[in-house]
Amino acid sequence: QVQLVDTGGGLVQAGGSLRLSCVASGGTIMSYHMGWFRQAPGKERELVARISIGGRPNYADFVKGRFTISRDNAKNTVYLAMNSLTFEDTAVYYCAARSWSKPVDEYDYWGQGTPVTVSS
Repeated sequence: QVQLVDTGGGLVQAGGSLRLSCVASGGTIMSYHMGWFRQAPGKERELVARISIGGRPNYADFVKGRFTISRDNAKNTVYLAMNSLTFEDTAVYYCAARSWSKPVDEYDYWGQGTPVTVSS
């Protein structure tokens, strides 16, 4: 059983930056595709970015050029660097892990979420 712990959220002014971290335990992330999702109040959860086992990133259009997902398998950690934050980025951000054999939208494990609030 893999446990994911999300950290790094907080309050930031518009235009600012944050870096989220997701540390895994109970297993190695080397066997998992990893993703970051977010859910804003009153909205459905949406994919922000994902990174394959081989390190290939993929981004939602609304974060392209602003966010960067990366993974450090040696540290069993996935990061989401967020720049040029806007009020619309306010949400709870969740890390997730998907086994290599699962469909692209079916994640096995989830972090507890870390809130990001961007003040305008």
